[in-house]
Amino acid sequence: MQKILIVDDEPQIRDILRLYFEKEEFEVIEAVDGAQALLKLQEHKPELMLLDIMMPILDGLEVCRQVRKISNVPIIMLTAKSEDDDRILGLEIGADDYIGKPFNPKEVVARAKAVLRRSGSIERPEEKEVLELPNLKINLKEFEVTAFGKAVVLTAKEMELLWFLVKNAGQVFQRDQLLEKVWGYTYYGDTRTVDTHIKRLRFKLDVPPDSKWDIKTVWGVGYKFEVEK
Repeated sequence: MQKILIVDDEPQIRDILRLYFEKEEFEVIEAVDGAQALLKLQEHKPELMLLDIMMPILDGLEVCRQVRKISNVPIIMLTAKSEDDDRILGLEIGADDYIGKPFNPKEVVARAKAVLRRSGSIERPEEKEVLELPNLKINLKEFEVTAFGKAVVLTAKEMELLWFLVKNAGQVFQRDQLLEKVWGYTYYGDTRTVDTHIKRLRFKLDVPPDSKWDIKTVWGVGYKFEVEK
């Protein structure tokens, strides 16, 4: 049984999400504020966090920052529509996705399943587990990336996005295609999720101008991993 940690200071939201996730045979753990969320994360080690932004003691953004120092657990942020800037900031500091309030509980469950399904594929890769290029090595089994002689710490979603692009080097992917291939959904997806993860990957990889490879933007289309021949 997979465990999900629901972090929200509104009991009505926790109650309705608990009901829907338990119907899908999830084990649900609840936290009412950010400080409690960090404690329960370490105690229960859930497979996924649903994390509200506006909370007492520690808000969701600070919780996300602290979680990313110790864990790669997938995080879906719960945000009000008025918090658009916070949504993008959440993605930039390590969240895997976000869902706006008010939401349909069925959508939340579907999105959570998609994130779990895709992140689970990293743990059990069906193909070769290492990809190597000049100044780049990706090891899925060990969950390690080395670029230009330095270790690069990635979240599960960043790792999967990089793996997918490198494995399909030279091929251009539209944002909605990347949502489908990496996040596992299309209808509920927001293409800004892709843009923010690409931005974060570029920052972490810190590719120099003379590199033989890079993540390229194809204007008006999407992205590709380009390798110089």
